[in-house]
Amino acid sequence: MIEARHLRVLRAVSTTGSFSAAARELGCTQPAVSQQMKALESSAGTTLLIRTGREMRLTQAGVALVRHASGILAGLTAAEEEVAAIAGLRAGRVRLVSFPSGSSTLVPGALAALRAEHPGTRVSLVEAEPPRSVDLLRDGDCDIALAFRYGTTGGEWDDLVVRPLLTDRLIGLVPEGHRLADAASVAIGELADESWIAGCPRCRRQLVEVCEASGFTPRIDFATDDYPAVMGLVGAGLGVAVLPELAVESVRPKGARTVAVEPAIEREIVALTLPDLARVPAVAATLDQLSLAAAR
Repeated sequence: MIEARHLRVLRAVSTTGSFSAAARELGCTQPAVSQQMKALESSAGTTLLIRTGREMRLTQAGVALVRHASGILAGLTAAEEEVAAIAGLRAGRVRLVSFPSGSSTLVPGALAALRAEHPGTRVSLVEAEPPRSVDLLRDGDCDIALAFRYGTTGGEWDDLVVRPLLTDRLIGLVPEGHRLADAASVAIGELADESWIAGCPRCRRQLVEVCEASGFTPRIDFATDDYPAVMGLVGAGLGVAVLPELAVESVRPKGARTVAVEPAIEREIVALTLPDLARVPAVAATLDQLSLAAAR
């Protein structure tokens, strides 16, 4: 294998015409130049230099290698500079996947702070709910997945780096004229006879489990992943719902009142990445900014 350092020595010998002059240019000793030239000829499998008296000239193979050396070394220098820029956060790319309420609350502040601190780092964003977002991460289609889970599912993310961000409590939504609209808190069993509006499949499953633990099965008349739609349906008096507090923060409910629900329903919000990606400076910086945004 031909090494870049050997190509630099060959080019210096070609330019200066001798080992001693090449050594002075490279800041090393003449024996070191001689040893590296021998190593290069061994790698190339042929003679590259011929000594004729005090002069030194390139063989045909040596001329060909010097001709290619400039382009190779220039490309390597460009690659080193680009990698250094990425490592120093002067450049870089992060592909982020987030669930909708995270996109509207946590992500904007985090990305604005990241851009202010590292303007050369580019971040793209697409939306997906878990577990789809986690699948995208494992398949290599994103670098960070903002996700959530209810309770602790053993082994679900054991292969990933998990950055806990916050605990998001679900709150109830009832129409303004509802009998419980002015209540400080509501036992979920008090809503057993209501028409329900459910959210994403994972949230829907959690709602059913909590209601069944309170002795009833919710009658779900409407189901939508769109949080503004949930709020609109509640505001129109078509039913009740429980939504993550992050979702309620992102959309002003019209015609609906928020009430605390007992027992408390909480979900854990996390940022996920792969172990190797966690060491990439731009990814690490994005995770840090997401943590700061969640703490505000």
